[in-house]
Amino acid sequence: MRGLLADFKTFVLRGNVVDLAVGIVIGVAFAALVQALVKDLLTPLIAAIFGKPDFSTLVFRVNGSVFRYGDFLNQVIAFVTIAAAVFFFVVKPINALTAHFSHRETPEPTTRKCPECLMEIPVKARRCAFCTVELGAA
Repeated sequence: MRGLLADFKTFVLRGNVVDLAVGIVIGVAFAALVQALVKDLLTPLIAAIFGKPDFSTLVFRVNGSVFRYGDFLNQVIAFVTIAAAVFFFVVKPINALTAHFSHRETPEPTTRKCPECLMEIPVKARRCAFCTVELGAA
């Protein structure tokens, strides 16, 4: 029994499990924030433009079947807003940071081409090993 608990403790405290748990908690909080943005700011803004405060009441009927396209429209607006928020507040900053820190200087070349035979020779060579032409300083 003690070995089983030790294995469980090792599993739970493993770095990727903790990172995943933190990511889920932050994701849920972020989703709630974006949903509030949609519900409290964007939907009323759209309502001010189109005159409808909530699209969930929009329906149409065909042969007694009710199609609630308004609720679908609300979900589409929420999805697009969440996707835009993730893109502009997570993806773009992370890509910018990654590009900034991964910028590496190009290493100095170790070879050059012989002007006579165009073979690759060491930069510090004074004579080409292939055609024996004398070379100036690199």
